[in-house]
Amino acid sequence: MTSIASPRQSSAIGRVFEHRLLTYRRTFRASIFSSFLSPVLFLAAMGIGLGAYVSDPTAIGGVSYLVFLAPGLLAATAMQSASFEATFPIIAGLEWSRVFHAMYATPISPRDIAFGNLAWIAARLTLITTIFTIVIVLFGAAASPTIVLAIPAAVLTGMAFAGPIAAFAATQKTPNRFSTIFRFGITPLFLFSGTFFPISTLPAALQVLAWFTPLFHGVALTRALSLGVAADEPIAMAVHVAYLSVLAIVGGSLTIRTIGRRLVRG
Repeated sequence: MTSIASPRQSSAIGRVFEHRLLTYRRTFRASIFSSFLSPVLFLAAMGIGLGAYVSDPTAIGGVSYLVFLAPGLLAATAMQSASFEATFPIIAGLEWSRVFHAMYATPISPRDIAFGNLAWIAARLTLITTIFTIVIVLFGAAASPTIVLAIPAAVLTGMAFAGPIAAFAATQKTPNRFSTIFRFGITPLFLFSGTFFPISTLPAALQVLAWFTPLFHGVALTRALSLGVAADEPIAMAVHVAYLSVLAIVGGSLTIRTIGRRLVRG
């Protein structure tokens, strides 16, 4: 049974993935700035411009501010890209174009639709983070060859956001609440999860709060890999990976459930 069903499910997921790919091919120009140029400008302005005024490198691990900032921006870019891909395209497929309902009228199951969308988000994140990592290397902001491993770490960070947010998006009929997610969730995390400065500079209560945020774990993981110090703290690295993986798996399961409920309800 499994050997027969597995190829069918893979084919169905591939069809959903193909739909997202074809849609992206028609609209990719609009995403070039937000996905690629914006983080590069951040890296240049904050890392090189503002970094020239950071006079105490010991406060950021004894490296230049550019080297400190770059992997944090890599993880934050993955978070932001995943959050967008998990909101508007999901509600569009369920509510506006109802293309997911059209898929459901075929042998494609709600599980296939959910997995296909999550697979597409993972592919988009891989493309975005790979290009951004190349830019980091060109900027001379990579301190170790292990920055290559920061690419899957950043993708995992993005998926830790994509799953839960997609599950929420599948319950919505309008995008009104998405602004709340970005305004009171994504933006504060971008600013206070260690991307721009160590969380050790925050008040103790905020340090504890930051530790429970997915972006903190993503930034810590990508930064350790970029600096080449991940092997020095294997337990901490395992905790970061486990935390993000649990969020991604639980979020993916919730996405399957909420999309299934919407499609069955019609």
